[in-house]
Amino acid sequence: MKNTDIRNLSVEELKSQIKTEQTNGQSLRFAHAISPLENPIRLKQNRKNVARLKTELTRREKEQANQTAK
Repeated sequence: MKNTDIRNLSVEELKSQIKTEQTNGQSLRFAHAISPLENPIRLKQNRKNVARLKTELTRREKEQANQTAK
């Protein structure tokens, strides 16, 4: 998922996407533990996607907190 795509999501969509990505990552790790994945780079990509989503969510929460503090 690209950063531009992530910025277009609403806060609720971000939260649901984080849960989906984390679930997918967990199933990928389990599958990789049983038998090696054909493309193990997917594990790294999944972790990065979750981090991007969480970063955007945190940025929006801080931005909202700053606006309410003013």
